[in-house]
Amino acid sequence: MLKGKTALVTGSTSGIGLGIAIALAKQGAAIILNGFGDVDGAKAQLDGLGVRYGYHPADLSSAGQIEEMMAWARAEFGGVDILVNNAGIQYVAPVDEFPVDKWNAILAINLSAVFHTTRLALPGMKAKNWGRIINIASVHGLVASKNKAAYVAAKHGVVGFTKTTALELAQTGITSNALCPGWVLTPLVQQQIDARIAKGESPDAARDSLLGEKQPSGAFVTPEQLGSLTCFLCSDAAEQVRGAAWNMDGGWVAQ
Repeated sequence: MLKGKTALVTGSTSGIGLGIAIALAKQGAAIILNGFGDVDGAKAQLDGLGVRYGYHPADLSSAGQIEEMMAWARAEFGGVDILVNNAGIQYVAPVDEFPVDKWNAILAINLSAVFHTTRLALPGMKAKNWGRIINIASVHGLVASKNKAAYVAAKHGVVGFTKTTALELAQTGITSNALCPGWVLTPLVQQQIDARIAKGESPDAARDSLLGEKQPSGAFVTPEQLGSLTCFLCSDAAEQVRGAAWNMDGGWVAQ
């Protein structure tokens, strides 16, 4: 379905981003990986899928490094047809105790980077009159939780940015949508489970209590499920899905 297209997935060395990259590769897209962590492990999972792939180590807190990555994508792959903005960081504290440097870092990576990659990908997409921008927001782009002010603010911003971009592109072949996952068992979520374990809960009880507080299904969303939804949004069937904030959250925001 996506043969001849190139997808850049930020934060794709593990978790949601890697799951989406694998799903897009299985549909024939060339893949540009980005992120820190186990780069070789991520590459190994793309081996054998019959697609070209590359990796760029841009730190998404730096507009300059994002510009370098997008220029490299144009030079090496002919541009980006599918842009998946997935990279994100988290920090938990009450507003009056929230470190300013953590606030600035979360806004830079979770929100400003989405602007920078999008503005730099759009000229190439417009030249081809085809493109897919898929921003991985969060259920926290739709509702709030305590002690996550920067993350919630950034993810609400991503949803608003997605809608604005969709309106600007409404009469083109380029779509812009956001995915809003609930709990996915990523390293960020595992840290929250580990914090409960450190307070005396068993591993199973920590997992169940985390899910039970927010996610009525009692099950984690998987990277594979998000990858399948991403592939749908890249298909012709989703041509008129524009500006959506699509929650995949086990019923979280239905409450």
